[in-house]
Amino acid sequence: MTRPILRTALAATAAALALVLAGCAGDTGGTASGSTDADAGYITPGKLTVATGETAYEPYVYDDDPASGKGFEAAVAYAVAEQLGFAKEDVVWVRTSFESAIAPGPKNFDINIQQYTITDERKQAVDFSTPYYEASQSVVALKGGKAQGITDIAGLKALAIGAMTGSTSAATLEKAIAPATAPSLYNSNEDAVAALKAGQIDAIVLDTPTAYVAVNAPYIENSFVVGELPAAGIPDQWGLLLAKDSPLTAKVSAAVDTLRENGTLDELKKTWLSVLTEGVPQLQ
Repeated sequence: MTRPILRTALAATAAALALVLAGCAGDTGGTASGSTDADAGYITPGKLTVATGETAYEPYVYDDDPASGKGFEAAVAYAVAEQLGFAKEDVVWVRTSFESAIAPGPKNFDINIQQYTITDERKQAVDFSTPYYEASQSVVALKGGKAQGITDIAGLKALAIGAMTGSTSAATLEKAIAPATAPSLYNSNEDAVAALKAGQIDAIVLDTPTAYVAVNAPYIENSFVVGELPAAGIPDQWGLLLAKDSPLTAKVSAAVDTLRENGTLDELKKTWLSVLTEGVPQLQ
C-alpha cells in the first residue's frame, strides 16, 4: 500500500481478536542493551525505536495502540524486535506521517511499519527490509450499484473505477482490469471513497485486507467486495522502512527472513489477516 488506509473512519472499530504475541524474550547475555557493537546504528542505545502512522488502523494495529502487540503489524514489529535481541519493554513506539517517513533525510526511528510497498523509486530515498507481507488487491462497490452481480473481470471493464494515484491498487486496476474508461485517480483513499459514496464512480480498488475491513466494519456503509484481482505481474510487497544506508538494514532483513523461514509470519497472517480474506471471490 502506498499510504495509510482509510484514515478517517477506521478508528471507530475495535474488533476483538486474541492477542497473538506474548512478551518477547529477554536478554541472555548479548542483547542490544549490553553491547556497544549491538547499539551501533540504533537511535537510542538499548532500545528499538519503531514508528507507525500518526493514527494506526485495524487490522494492522488495534485501538491505535501498537504497544499492545495487537494487530498484524504490531505483532510483526515485536517479532522482529525479539529476533534483534530486544525485550518487549525495550521497544519504543513513535508516530510519523506516511509521507514524511519516505522523504529523504534523517529519521527519528530505527524501523517504520505502516504498509509500505517496496519500490525502486522509494529505494532512492530510504532502505527497506525484505518483505514481511504481500498484499493482493480487491474491488469494492456499493450494494445495488452497477457492480452488483458482476462475477468476472470482463464485467468490470465498462464500469467507472477509482483508486489512489501512484498506488499498487491503481496499477493493478489499469493492468488487471484495463477498463474501457480511464480510471479515476485520487490523491488519497479517502477521496476515492468519497467519490464512490457520491456516485461519481462505480467501484474502487483497495488492498484486500483493507477492502474486507472497509466492508465489514463497515467503514464504507452498504458496500461489498466484488472480488479479488489477479496480481497482473505487479507485486505489492510490504517492507520495514529504514533510513537510507542504515547500518541496521541487513540485521532487520535477516530478522524478517528468519520469521518467514520459521513460519512466524504465516502464523501472524493467519491470526490477524486470514479472517479478513476468507470467502473473497477470485475474479478471472
